[in-house]
Amino acid sequence: MKKLLITAVLILLTKLVPFAQCAMCRMTVESTVSNGRSQIASNLNTGILYLLVSPYLAVVVVGYLWWMKSKKGLSPRDIMRMNLKKAFK
Repeated sequence: MKKLLITAVLILLTKLVPFAQCAMCRMTVESTVSNGRSQIASNLNTGILYLLVSPYLAVVVVGYLWWMKSKKGLSPRDIMRMNLKKAFK
């Protein structure tokens, strides 16, 4: 599991940053939609959503792994004590 996480982090850190040309993308989408081919616009929107979700997904995975690791170090008595504190708050 540790090797997989390290590999994933290295892959994410070594990605080259593409230089987006928004004006060109917009012109391409407008021309393809006006020609009746909306597949390119749909694919572009899917790519944007993918890029939007990726960082949040990475944060959730790291947070979950961190939370699970922190719970492993607790004894059953500590876990019960925490649950009781939550119940009576």
